[in-house]
Amino acid sequence: MNLEDTIEQVRGRVAAACTRSWRKPESVRLVAVSKTVSAERIRRAYEAGLRDFGENRVQEAAAKRAALADLAITWHLVGHLQSNKAKEGRRLFQVVHSVDSVRLAERLEAASPPDRGRLPVLIQVNLGQEATKSGVEEAELRELVEKVSRLETLELRGLMVLPPYFDDPERTRPYFRRLRELPQEIDSWKLPDVSMADLSAGMSHDFEVAIEEGATIVRVGTALFGPRIP
Repeated sequence: MNLEDTIEQVRGRVAAACTRSWRKPESVRLVAVSKTVSAERIRRAYEAGLRDFGENRVQEAAAKRAALADLAITWHLVGHLQSNKAKEGRRLFQVVHSVDSVRLAERLEAASPPDRGRLPVLIQVNLGQEATKSGVEEAELRELVEKVSRLETLELRGLMVLPPYFDDPERTRPYFRRLRELPQEIDSWKLPDVSMADLSAGMSHDFEVAIEEGATIVRVGTALFGPRIP
C-alpha cells in the first residue's frame, strides 16, 4: 500500500472511532509522527493533505524544518524536551505536548522570542507511573498546572499521556479514561488562563481506543509511514 492510501486508511479509522463515540471526525487532530521519516516522505504526506507533524528530537526537527520551509506545516514536539534545549524547542515547534516540570516550563518562558505569540503547551502526565517515561505524577499535577498558568508566554491547552504498552490495545483504556476525567477536576480548581480543551493520547496501536475515550489529538507514526528505520 502506498503512502497516500495508508493516510486515507488511517483517516478512515479515525472517522470510524469518532462515529462509535458519537463524535465528528473533525474533532480529532491527526498528528503524523515523522521521527526518522525523510523530508521527502513528509512532503508527500503534506501533498496528501496532512498538515500536522510530530517530532521527538530537536536536532532532527531542525534539519527537516529547513528542508520543508516552503510548506505550511504545524510542527509538534511529542517527545521529551531537555530543559537545556528549551530555546531550540521554542524556536522550532508551534505546539509542545511534553511539558513535565516547572523547570522546563520556565525555560520555555525565558526563551520566548519577542516577535512570537504565546506557545500552546500540554502537560504530560505519567499515569502509568513508569520510571522509564517522562511526565508529572498525578499527585503533583496541580502544582505544575498552577505554575504554568502564571507564565505569560505559554498557553496551557490540555494534557498528554503515554500509557504503558500492551499487545491488547483495550488494556490502555483505563489510562485514556483517567486522562479524560482529569480536566473536570482541574476545572474545579477555578484557575485563570487554563484550558483543558486538548487531550493528546493514542498512538498507532491504540489511537482508536484513545478516540473512544475522548482524545482530541492522536499521534500516529508507524500506521502512516511503516516501521521506523533504526
